[in-house]
Amino acid sequence: MTSMIKWLVLPMFLVSVVCGMPAATKAEESLNLNVDAAILIDAETGKILYEENSETALGIASMTKMMTEYLLFEAIEEGKVKWDQQYNVTEYTYKISQDRRLSNVPLREDGSYSIQELYEAMAIYSANAATIAIAETIAGTEDNFIKLMNEKAAEMGLEGYKFVNSSGLNNGDLQGMHPASTNASDENVMPAKSVAILAYYLMKDFPEVLETTKIAKKTFRKGTSDAIEMSNWNWMLPGLIYEYEGVDGLKTGTTEFAGHSFTATAQKNGMRVISVVMKAVDADGNGSYKARFDATRALLDYGFSQFSKEEIVPAGYKIPKHETLEVEKGKEDTVAIAVKDPISMVIKTNEKELYKPVFTENKEKLEADIKKDTVVGKVHLEKSEGTDYGYIIDKAAETEVVTTEAVERASWFSLMFQGIGKFFGNLWNSTTDFIGGLF
Repeated sequence: MTSMIKWLVLPMFLVSVVCGMPAATKAEESLNLNVDAAILIDAETGKILYEENSETALGIASMTKMMTEYLLFEAIEEGKVKWDQQYNVTEYTYKISQDRRLSNVPLREDGSYSIQELYEAMAIYSANAATIAIAETIAGTEDNFIKLMNEKAAEMGLEGYKFVNSSGLNNGDLQGMHPASTNASDENVMPAKSVAILAYYLMKDFPEVLETTKIAKKTFRKGTSDAIEMSNWNWMLPGLIYEYEGVDGLKTGTTEFAGHSFTATAQKNGMRVISVVMKAVDADGNGSYKARFDATRALLDYGFSQFSKEEIVPAGYKIPKHETLEVEKGKEDTVAIAVKDPISMVIKTNEKELYKPVFTENKEKLEADIKKDTVVGKVHLEKSEGTDYGYIIDKAAETEVVTTEAVERASWFSLMFQGIGKFFGNLWNSTTDFIGGLF
């Protein structure tokens, strides 16, 4: 009978243990997204909030256009290109623009278009010929432009990337006019993490991009016989079929090779995030627009419901066991130290207590005179348990540690007696060590 009770009680005990596991343990589980890769980051700092297969190079399709947008903004800023500058249509851009299987605004063979309207067609409608036109304007040829794309990618610290055209189409769709230095069937690739870095720098360096990417609909060449309605492919914008509060960008991408992919950004409750999903499919394994927006919604929901910006270390914080540092040749033997600036970080709301400040002292010894606010080291945060994904850029959650008071240099007379004291102190220690060694 006793044995039977044990067998009945044991399963109940195990169930109670599993059910009683803290939420922080379960939070490390996958979001079960139906994608080949995904990543979610804090747009302000680049802190990674979630990632899944984020370092595998995959097709990026029209998400490529974020790099073209970056290089255009940079050229505008440097005065190399102007918004009202006119572009004269080439044979290449004319023929591509007439292919209605692709996302395009049709360009006249003898037409002239401003960079502003070509940019809007690219950012809102993902117009491919308009994108090539911008590449030709900046670099003369698309072949020259992809060299700039790869150079900028290296400068940004992207990894696993390959740019073979400016638009994100498969080279096979470019009617034999693809850049000469590339293969006829090539397509742009990049890992989700690098896509997130590209989006991070685009929004950080040129936040005005959101003024265009948030436009749901606009007429190209309004009031002319060439007028065409441009509907944004980002259907999560307000008023569109999969609208999501706070979404105002950034770039969709779809080809047979890349599948249905999307880089989104949204702002809510004072926090902005960037998400990337690549090759999204539904429960049956079929790629679709809905699949990529469903996956994005899951990521955004996770970010806004589970994370918040928290101040973990306040300014003036005194580090336990490191409240002071020794000072040589000073009127005082020690100096008080504290954290200079606060450390804030986007973290899971229930994990604040898991982050601990760790002090790293400068290698150089402190010698008076010492002024107030002298930097003596740094404090960084370490998570005591669970996964911390770090940042997409070379950055850490840290701040400087400084002196909170000044320490003047001791007079020569005091230093002389300090030296005498140290001499006899060392002599005494040596003597006692010697005598102790005899016994």
